[in-house]
Amino acid sequence: MTTELRRLRNYINGEFRDAADGRTIDVVNPATGEVYATSPLSGQADVDAAMEAAAAAFPAWRDSTPSERQKVLLKIADAFEERAEDLIAAEVQNTGKPVALTASEEIPPMVDQIRFFAGAARLLEGRSAGEYMEGMTSIVRREPVGVCAQVAPWNYPMMMAVWKFAPALAAGNTVVLKPSDTTPASTVLMAEIIGQIVPKGVFNVVCGDRETGKAMVEHPTPAMASITGSVRAGMQVAESAAKDVKRVHLELGGKAPVVVFEDTDIEKAVGDISVAGFFNAGQDCTAATRVLVHESIHDEFVSALAKAAAATKTGQPDDEDVLYGPLNNANQLKQVTGFIDRLPAHAKVEAGGHRVGDKGYFYAPTVVSGLSQDDEIIQNEVFGPVITVQSFTDEAQALEYANGVEYALASSVWTKDHARAMRMSKSLDFGCVWINTHIPLVAEMPHGGYKKSGYGKDLSAYGFEDYTRIKHVMTSLG
Repeated sequence: MTTELRRLRNYINGEFRDAADGRTIDVVNPATGEVYATSPLSGQADVDAAMEAAAAAFPAWRDSTPSERQKVLLKIADAFEERAEDLIAAEVQNTGKPVALTASEEIPPMVDQIRFFAGAARLLEGRSAGEYMEGMTSIVRREPVGVCAQVAPWNYPMMMAVWKFAPALAAGNTVVLKPSDTTPASTVLMAEIIGQIVPKGVFNVVCGDRETGKAMVEHPTPAMASITGSVRAGMQVAESAAKDVKRVHLELGGKAPVVVFEDTDIEKAVGDISVAGFFNAGQDCTAATRVLVHESIHDEFVSALAKAAAATKTGQPDDEDVLYGPLNNANQLKQVTGFIDRLPAHAKVEAGGHRVGDKGYFYAPTVVSGLSQDDEIIQNEVFGPVITVQSFTDEAQALEYANGVEYALASSVWTKDHARAMRMSKSLDFGCVWINTHIPLVAEMPHGGYKKSGYGKDLSAYGFEDYTRIKHVMTSLG
């Protein structure tokens, strides 16, 4: 008996549509490796239609009051709560994530983040009016930028969509959002929910591949392009956007250092770091993947971390005992496997290092020690359930190793010495420094990095302001 595939569709100008030329992409459930749906492979005609709809909707949405936009976002948050089970089901098919963890770790933060931006809509800040030139009064207006082309990743399809559309809509922009080609299901469901609340054309979803995203970024209509993705993708977006001087918001890769000093509570640190490294199969740009341990506790720490990895379980979404599910797709499994296969002779696999089963894209929790600073697996983002461990001699070397990569998104310091923690947080060249913890995020605080991790902020008032522009208005008093 053949199971009928789900048919996902674009959402443009308030209605669901197939791609104009009828092309589709197969969508695979990574927990099974089987195709469960088809998604539009959108082309230029689809992008044109979405941009036209967003542009037509922009003037009215721009001119709506902050309180009106707040009410809309609060309705969206309420609707997401009401449809939580449906969203979870779609996301689990998208990603293979554990059902229980998706329910507890994604839905509540998403709803909270939407409500935060609903509040932020009414708190736009600006300089007070004043006379900075004799006979003239100046005021500053903060306005929406216009149509926003947004590209979301496959590691957190639902949550990253929220990080895109919520601040954009709160500020008065309209949106054309493209989910990853491997994870469109939850975003299409979001369109169904949001479409019942916002005016048509304000929120549009276009499914497709890399070329679809390129067409969105290169389209003349958007005033801003925002992407969460790889460094390679971010560089391509920045290059394409430069052709007509679009504003660009880039949240790219990470290689977070986790600096563990000799006074750390090893048992607690190992427990917290292993979760922060393996959660979501390590497919998180802030994951605790690169551990730097003081030489005096290195061997003890590695032994404890290897035991924690061996006790960590991956498996099917309905298994409540698993910490994480599969890697997202066959290419990602190949990438993670390649890093382990190419390890130098001086490296030692302390735990894992292999695929789990032959169904789906599962990979064992892995710990690798004995590594040098210039090794490939230290310098490049694995984006899998792999934690590397290096040894350092003193604070200066720890900083040298920690900062010695091209990424600069997140980091953490583990010590009981407050002064040392403060010195490290000052000198670590990363957009976030956690102290004696790793990976918690709150809507009120900014998320974003430096160097090849990109620029611009998600979450917080800073992320909200990224979706606005500044205008000076001066009037004569004469």
